[in-house]
Amino acid sequence: MRRQKGKFRETVESIALALLVALFVRTFFLQAFKIPSSSMEPTLLVGDHILVNKFIYGIRIPWIGVRFLDFYRPKRGDVIVFIYPRNPKKDFIKRVIAVGGEKVYIKGTTVYVDDRPIKDPWGVWKREGERPEFGPVVVPKDHLFVLGDNRDNSMDSRYWGFVPMRDVLGKAFVIYWSWNGRAKGLLEKVRWSRIGRLIR
Repeated sequence: MRRQKGKFRETVESIALALLVALFVRTFFLQAFKIPSSSMEPTLLVGDHILVNKFIYGIRIPWIGVRFLDFYRPKRGDVIVFIYPRNPKKDFIKRVIAVGGEKVYIKGTTVYVDDRPIKDPWGVWKREGERPEFGPVVVPKDHLFVLGDNRDNSMDSRYWGFVPMRDVLGKAFVIYWSWNGRAKGLLEKVRWSRIGRLIR
């Protein structure tokens, strides 16, 4: 009987330890997210499951947003996950276009940073016709200006403003699973070619 109790206790302790390690890793190092919308197409599709490196921009303390051990700062082109400024219960994913101190404006389908058109291989504009100009705006210190790659179908910094650095959760780096719910057959639902694809 004692041996059974001892084994049960060992099992409970092992499970508790595994849960603590998983929680620690999820909080500070790595987290999985699912893409719910088309705002980042064609880079990310609805049903893509991605991993986010939460350590690359430094260790962030949850709930208070304080960050220390800054290894890198987000730069133009990074795809980041962050807390949506208008609803702290939601996480968004967008691409960094400008950082603190830079001036941004958009004319037609061209994005300008500090009065120069940027190289923008990510942006896709699907709608035809003229578009209203945006900006210019200057990104505040410790903030980011972000856009969705699907520029005509994205709620981003053009509509709700800048992302504070304290709200950045991490950098998206790989698609580990991709599921097309609209496909008919089971094998067709899995987007095999996207699994393992690095996010650039």
